[in-house]
Amino acid sequence: MSGGPITLEEATVLDVVAGELRPHRRIVVRGGIIERVEPAGAPSAPTASGPVIDVKGRTVMPGLCDAHVHVTAWTADLSELMRSSPFYTAARAVGILGEMLSRGFTTVRDAGGADFGLAQAVEEGRVAGPRILFGGQALSQTGGHGDMRRRGESVVDGVGAVANISRLCDGVPDVRRACREEIRKGASHIKLMLSGGIVSPTDRITNAQFSEDEIRAAVEEAEMAGIYCMGHVYTARAANRALRCGVRSLEHCNLIDESSIELFLTRQATMVPTLATYDVLGEEGSGAGLSEAQLAKLLEVKDRGLRALDMAAKGGVKLAYGTDLLGPMHRHQLREFALRAAVQPPRDVIRAATCNAAELFGEGGRTGIVAEGARADLLVVDGNPLDALGCLQDPDRRLLAIMKGGVFYKNKL
Repeated sequence: MSGGPITLEEATVLDVVAGELRPHRRIVVRGGIIERVEPAGAPSAPTASGPVIDVKGRTVMPGLCDAHVHVTAWTADLSELMRSSPFYTAARAVGILGEMLSRGFTTVRDAGGADFGLAQAVEEGRVAGPRILFGGQALSQTGGHGDMRRRGESVVDGVGAVANISRLCDGVPDVRRACREEIRKGASHIKLMLSGGIVSPTDRITNAQFSEDEIRAAVEEAEMAGIYCMGHVYTARAANRALRCGVRSLEHCNLIDESSIELFLTRQATMVPTLATYDVLGEEGSGAGLSEAQLAKLLEVKDRGLRALDMAAKGGVKLAYGTDLLGPMHRHQLREFALRAAVQPPRDVIRAATCNAAELFGEGGRTGIVAEGARADLLVVDGNPLDALGCLQDPDRRLLAIMKGGVFYKNKL
């Protein structure tokens, strides 16, 4: 973490909460925190000597947040991942993390797979990547979305199982024990598989998973630890069960209906659509190893995601940015901006990837904004994202600087 001050002069600050640009600003960073944001012409407060960088009026905005990633998923075949060496998986994750940071993502929430060791390596600067908010292994019932065994397999734990994105648990005592294990290891959230999914080999999209008693047990364990539950859901039935039981973050949600919108609002929950993964799977899924059965499940949800997002946005549901990409498809992480822009104005898509995500993480006012006391996670962009999100989707040319925790990981100013 940087100790001495770094000053950015003549910055045009993107106020993501207001959805407005604030030109002619000075930003002073010290010790990984934004110390001051003030008019560029204001008398400079006494500071120790440090670099002063003229931003020349370019846009300075918060680092991006992706609320649904799998940083250890170097393959889209999660059955293969389950059987792989955890050391090999960690080595592959290093490349995935570095590429995420190069796209401007400075904080990510892992939705199954990453653990305290990987997060610690990033925190210590041993691995270049976004800060990882990890939940450890997601919780799945037997035969649920996290059960990657094929129909003829019966062994649950085997060589390499530690590299799996999920763990199996059945019944309230087993769910409580699994939650406590992940909490013991430092989880910032508990991930629950609450409906069928595309890559799981034996369930159907329409399945509802875990009993309500099991879901409530997980929510209670999370709340006692001061964290929350996130839930993988597709259908209105699965989403509504989760919301009634207190799950605070619902992922995907392609097949929800108006009854779900009402529950999102009354329960003050957040929705995390992941449009990019369906768009990319439609293009590359067969080449990435998806079976015919899995591709058929993709068709059930692919074209419904945008409609669900539109319904939620118009209904006033709090939305956060997520991608859920796997294997070689991680490179499309920024495509989510373009997909959401079909039904949302740029300012709302940007909020989903900054201040809204930060609030979901329990870090409102500290992450996802450019303000005094916030993390010094900053991007310098050539262009105005409020006019066109395209400048965020071309990081090689338009993303001139990436600062995370007060340290430049890219600086072409």
